[in-house]
Amino acid sequence: MKFPELLLEAIGRSEIPLRFEPGAEEAVAAPVTELLRAWIQSHAAADGSRKALIQELLDELDGTREVPR
Repeated sequence: MKFPELLLEAIGRSEIPLRFEPGAEEAVAAPVTELLRAWIQSHAAADGSRKALIQELLDELDGTREVPR
């Protein structure tokens, strides 16, 4: 499964009052995704030793790569 799908599914199961309005899940997911992106990027080592891992995580976050099970 892809991360954006997992995130929307989790938001859909939550008790957020606005979840029944069209686009509510996506509106909540966008800032969460941006926060996670900034957090992941902040862990990139200056020497690039984590570059492959960082890229894998960002690809999962964007939904271009499946989340490992």
